Amino acid sequence: MRIVILGVGDAFTGKYFGSSALLLGPRGAVLLDCPDPIHRVLREGTASLETPVGAHEIDDILLTHIHGDHSNGLESFGFWRWMMRERGETPTKPRVWTSPWTAARLWGKLAPAMSGEGRRSGQQGPSTRSMETFFDLRTIEPGPARFEEASVAGLTVRARWTTHPIPTMGLLISDGRATLGWASDTAYEREHIDWLAQADLIVHEANTGPAHTPIDTLNALPEEIRRKMRLIHLPDDFDPASSDIRALRQGEVIDLR
Repeated sequence: MRIVILGVGDAFTGKYFGSSALLLGPRGAVLLDCPDPIHRVLREGTASLETPVGAHEIDDILLTHIHGDHSNGLESFGFWRWMMRERGETPTKPRVWTSPWTAARLWGKLAPAMSGEGRRSGQQGPSTRSMETFFDLRTIEPGPARFEEASVAGLTVRARWTTHPIPTMGLLISDGRATLGWASDTAYEREHIDWLAQADLIVHEANTGPAHTPIDTLNALPEEIRRKMRLIHLPDDFDPASSDIRALRQGEVIDLR
């Protein structure tokens, strides 16, 4: 599995893009979270690849939660792919994989901008579009009570609830040879880290509490966990010298085998 780090910033960053990645798996590219401005995020993040990847080449999106720094790019992504289908340039409607809680609320977030309720002479027109106009919405049931597996572009995906102000899922993603653990947004939770420790590489946030995980708590983890951990969702003033766990860089490409 090849992992392209697209963004490493938090919700308030003025330096980076929102934390996100592109997974190049056995059967295509998978976008992990969808921050704004998604087309620029993809263009700059994949510039070092032999062939850069754009929204027209991504048919699957893993959405960890509905906070804007992880989901605001869906509006532009969805409109672009819808216009491509209208012009006959692609037959494929992108699939969004997320938790049932997020799935039930996602159209409520997108509808004010995407529903097509136009106005003429002050009169509101009927809604002509729905979630199904833009996306094929799929759900993954997070653990820890039960871990449902989903097959996403040839990757096996399992999800676990994190500790965050809204329901958010962390992920274990495997191509059958190697596994990525993606903590997602979470306060410090040792049980979550122990679950992620099954992976060959753990990408964990490092930010300010109480909704996030302070770096001091990660620095206190056993060395065997820190050794395979990398940092993301960083505040702009994060000091790399504050930890022996390496911070990821935008555009970084990781070949996980």
